[in-house]
Formats: sequence, C-alpha cells, structure tokens
Amino acid sequence: MTARAGSALPKVLWPLLFGNFVIGTGVMVVPGTLNDISSSLDISVAVAGQLITAAAVVMCLGAPLFASIVAGWDRRRLLTLSLLWYAVFLGLSALMPSFGSLLLVRVLAVVSPAIFTPQAAACVGLLVLPEQRGRAITFVFLGWSVASVLGMPMGAWIGGILGWRSAFAFVALLSLVSAVWVWRSLPNGIRPPALSKAAWMETLQSRALMLCVLVTLLYSAGQFVLFSYFAPYYKAQLQITPVQLSLLFAWFGAFGLIGNIVMSRHIDRIGASRAVMWGVGSMALSLLLWPLGTSLLLAALISVPWALGCFSSNSAQQARLAAIAPALASGSIALNTSAMYAGQALGAGTGGWLIAHDGMGSLHWVGLASLIAAMAVSAWAARQSAHRTI
Repeated sequence: MTARAGSALPKVLWPLLFGNFVIGTGVMVVPGTLNDISSSLDISVAVAGQLITAAAVVMCLGAPLFASIVAGWDRRRLLTLSLLWYAVFLGLSALMPSFGSLLLVRVLAVVSPAIFTPQAAACVGLLVLPEQRGRAITFVFLGWSVASVLGMPMGAWIGGILGWRSAFAFVALLSLVSAVWVWRSLPNGIRPPALSKAAWMETLQSRALMLCVLVTLLYSAGQFVLFSYFAPYYKAQLQITPVQLSLLFAWFGAFGLIGNIVMSRHIDRIGASRAVMWGVGSMALSLLLWPLGTSLLLAALISVPWALGCFSSNSAQQARLAAIAPALASGSIALNTSAMYAGQALGAGTGGWLIAHDGMGSLHWVGLASLIAAMAVSAWAARQSAHRTI
C-alpha cells in the first residue's frame, strides 16, 4: 500500500498514533501512581520503582528479539494482538494482591510496548511516500506526547482519587478500544521486509547507527533518573497534593505535545540530527536550572524546556535512523526502542539507589551529566553519518 500524492498524511496513521498513546499511557501509569502503589502495598518508593526498572529491562530485551520473531507477521494482526495482550495483563495487574505478583504480571504486560512502538514505526514506510517518512514517523510518535499530556495526568488523578488499581483498569479499557480501531483501519498485507542475518550484522556494525542508539540510551537514562520519581520527589520537596501532581503532569505533557508537533512539522527541513541536538539540549537546560524550582510555579516553568525536548527527541531519533539507512530501519528502530527502555531501566535503577541512600536532591545532577554525554555522542554520530561510514 502506498500513500496518495500530496502533502497530507494518510488517515490510516491515526490508529497507530492512538495505539502509541495507549502504550505510552500504560508505560507511564506506574510513575504517575508510584505514591499510591507504595502505600497500598506497604513498600518503599525505591522498591516500588523496581516496577519501572523490571519493565524497562523486558522492553529493552524484547524490542530487538521480537523484531526478529514477528518479522513475517501481517502488521494488522500483530499490532492488534499486541494491544489485546496489553489489555489483558493491565487488567490482571489491577487485581494483584502483592508486590511480587504485580511485578510478574507487569513484566508480562510490557511485552506489548516492546512490539507495538517499533513495529508501528517500521511499517509506516509502507503507508506513506518516501518524502513523507520523517513526518509520518514523528506523527505516529505523537501518541506518546498525547499520553504525557492526557494519559499520565489522568492516570495520576485516577490513582490519587480511586487508587492505582483503577488507573490500571482504565488503561486496559483504552487498550481494548485501540485494538478494535487498529483492526478496523489497517489493511491486510502490511509486511515490512524481514532483516536477514547479514542485514542485522550490517546494522550492528554501522558506527553511525550504533552511535545514534547510544545517544538514545544516554538521554533516556538521564531523564528517568528523575522522571521515574516525579511523584515522590514533588511530594517530598513541594508537598503537593494528588490533584496538583496530575496538573503538573498535564502541564509537562502539554509542552511535550507542543514540542513533538513542532518537531513533526519542521524535522524534514532542519534535519533529524540537528533536531535531536535541539531536543536533548533543551532537556539539559531544565536539569541545569532544576534547583531553582522551589515552588510549584517555578517547578512548572523550569520543566518546560525538558517537556519540549522529551518526546520530540524520540521522534527525531527514529526519523534519523530511517534516514541514515532506510533498508535497515526495521532493525535500527527496534534497537533504538531497546536503548530507550534500557535507559529507563538504568535511570530508574540509579534513581532508586540514590533515593535509598538519601540522594533525592542529587537526582537532577546525575541526569544532567548523562544528557551532556548524549549531546557529545550525538555530535559524533552526525559526523559519522555525514562521512557515510555506515
């Protein structure tokens, strides 16, 4: 299937965007409800944070693994089944009586994000014209931004008022709706070409591609050192209520959405490498100014640059990888998704260790160091790409 000529993106991308919204909401429902999970299950915040770390590890390992396993699957069936799986295990999560059982079911649930996000991005190239690829990928990834502006605040609000179990059940219902929409909208026969062993080796041996993947690992880790613990951090530092927390998440998400929309419209003009540098630098600025957020208003203002660069950087990275080596996009985007989740695991684990050792106040400095490293590696990757060493 190919897109019609013209600048408008095909409508079939909308259910993929919504699917990413549901996937993102389900991933972020734990950070948004961390306080209630901790108190409800009578565990510390650092222990509750292991839900984020364990899930991120599974998503990290699962993205490239499943990219090989499901290579020949029809994407209509694959994406629909992944959303149904998500609905079932998110629903079961809401019923778990202990932290151990919740951790196990959570690990099974996040098989879906490991499949949906990279495989939805990989099949976009078969739905649009080549010159629309960058914009289409960033458009589909807008779903994660919408999850931050609507899904995460709604989850935090539901969790704060009705409890974390209700928040999980809410996302399970959304996943069922998304599965139906994907099934009804996507055509049959969407099968991105499977990567051969030689193509995987070419991907792994490409210096430009692997440096880009390292960039994702570094900036994801830098964010999740602090992002994973927004709820307990703001409760400890600013004594905010659940309603204020949900509003702060909505504020963050709104600017995340704005950043991704701007990125989607201009990435093909300014270039993906430059767009990534802008996004990561914007996040670094927020963490540099973080100690100045001594009130709810100041904290909200300081978070704006971070929000603008947060999801737009992920979108730009996927477009960057597809532009460097279009024939290897299925593998490189899967590896990039893996790196994003590996960074989440590393960041959440590091943040939990710091909190357990009374290091709550140093979370942003550790994150800033990782973001600065990401900018340096991104510049290196841009030079490698320019020299065509792929």
